[in-house]
Amino acid sequence: MPPIALTGRPAGPTAVGALRVVVDEPFALLRTGLLRTLADAGHTPLSPGDRPLAATVADHRPDVVVAAAGRLQEVVALRRERPATPVLVLSRRAEAHHVPQLLAAGGRGTGYLLHRRIGDEAEFLDALTRVARGGTVLDPDAVTRALRAHEAHDDLAQLSPREREVLALMAEGLSNAGIARALVVSTATVEKRVAGVFAKLGLEPDGVANRRVLAVLRYLRAAGDCGSSSTCAIRSAPQCALTSTGAVPSTARVAR
Repeated sequence: MPPIALTGRPAGPTAVGALRVVVDEPFALLRTGLLRTLADAGHTPLSPGDRPLAATVADHRPDVVVAAAGRLQEVVALRRERPATPVLVLSRRAEAHHVPQLLAAGGRGTGYLLHRRIGDEAEFLDALTRVARGGTVLDPDAVTRALRAHEAHDDLAQLSPREREVLALMAEGLSNAGIARALVVSTATVEKRVAGVFAKLGLEPDGVANRRVLAVLRYLRAAGDCGSSSTCAIRSAPQCALTSTGAVPSTARVAR
């Protein structure tokens, strides 16, 4: 299955041209390939060299950062310091804690792909563009690994239409306040619906897992199972787990 992608609600322009891309990849052969691919596609690749990632981003203010999973702690720190800087993380293998930790850091524009996905240049560049526009792109194998590690049991059908609506907006990265603005309701109303989502999905606070992240991962896995067509528009596909209300914005798509 190709990466699960939500284009979300871009915070910047809807069209993306040439991008300034910081590539923080310690493996020289892979780094060289990424730099060449980006340059050939008309983007401007930048490499931090021996400098810390945060310092390079502060100096160059890139449109998007591509970083190795080995730099995850630096990426998480960067997300908290500069939440408006999109980040695409590349990993050799799916680790159960990577995706939850990355999503829990917040910020706009988030991606996580395994190395085997970037062998297809078109797929890699599409993922990069989606992330640069503020979207979310996750490797389905990493999503599955994260959910299995938490021994999750998916049952989105028990959510009410309003709870599904809130969960869809959570998956786009909106805070409770942002969801309240989008739905034109009070923050207290959103908090009540979010609590309902957690309760019905059996996500009790345990001091370790981020319940919001786990709820979003379930949403993404359900969306990734949608249909057999090459692209599934969540709003219009009746077989999707979250489509009965038609509440998911038309910009949300699952790439297959």
